[in-house]
Amino acid sequence: MHTTFGLIALLGSGETSLAGGRIFELLAQRLPRPLHVAVLETPAGFELNSSQVAGRVADFLRLRLQNYQAEVAVVAARKRGTPFSPDDPAVVRPLLEADLIFMGPGSPTYAVRQLRGSLAWDILRARHRLGAALVFASAATIAVGARVVPVYEIYKVGEEVSCPPGLDLFADFGLALSCVPHWNNTDGGADVDTSRCFIGMERFAEWCALLPPGHTVLGLDEHTGLLLDFAAGFCTVSGVSSVSVVRECEPRIFANGAVFPVEALGAVRCPAAAEEGIPPEVWEMCLEAEQARGRQAVPDEVLHLLEERQAAREVRDWARSDSLRQQIQALGWEVQDTPEGQKVRPK
Repeated sequence: MHTTFGLIALLGSGETSLAGGRIFELLAQRLPRPLHVAVLETPAGFELNSSQVAGRVADFLRLRLQNYQAEVAVVAARKRGTPFSPDDPAVVRPLLEADLIFMGPGSPTYAVRQLRGSLAWDILRARHRLGAALVFASAATIAVGARVVPVYEIYKVGEEVSCPPGLDLFADFGLALSCVPHWNNTDGGADVDTSRCFIGMERFAEWCALLPPGHTVLGLDEHTGLLLDFAAGFCTVSGVSSVSVVRECEPRIFANGAVFPVEALGAVRCPAAAEEGIPPEVWEMCLEAEQARGRQAVPDEVLHLLEERQAAREVRDWARSDSLRQQIQALGWEVQDTPEGQKVRPK
């Protein structure tokens, strides 16, 4: 079975905004058709309207990704020990078929409690090793990091600043990496500092001081995201503002469109084997689901030709564009030119 790491997108906010939609499209262009999307409800699972929170995102993706034949499922993995448990195979089944998995608003600490060591979390990691794209926004970006900013506890309850462990997704790649969305938030206006995910600069400095040595923090501005490509070894900023990479509390700022190596986040170590760290029974479950679907991802060669064709079209080199279309067709893929850009599907 061919294995490859999917892209990971981290959004500071605005998953249903224009900027968020563009990131979803960037990912969809590299994934099979029809596109299977899973929206993981867990971070908002403590809320009485959690199904509506996840449902709004699902509705947005059905519309935004309709050109990719998107089939969107909401995974109602709300709470352990209930009929909506993230350990219930029937509840989390859509994750096994997902080419794109999204997790977003809610409580970071709640998401960590429900997902750490769960079947849902293990499937998500395994699907990423098999090429699925992962998108995390708002609270979920905090939850998947090595350490958590307990936003509600600090901002709403008034607890002391603390730095509890997160789901630590990036430990799979040798990184001690945590994320802070809403980095440049200004909801408090001139009266209250609501930057650094609403806790403000002063309390963020306290939180930062609690981090272990060698830790990296990603500060994600509003309506801005970072795409991590561990297979290719680089990161790309997409959105309306910038991303801050903070090491030893000293930030480096990368504006929209910037591309930088993943090593800027720390010493990267990709798993020696795709299944490394995944429970064997979960890995086998995902392999069986992958084989049963017989899906085909867009090859790197086709993606490269599409990029060349887009460059040719931008300078109105129509002869070159047609030639590249023919080369793509010879590889078994059909190009469609749409108002949203180039689309490709198997012939």
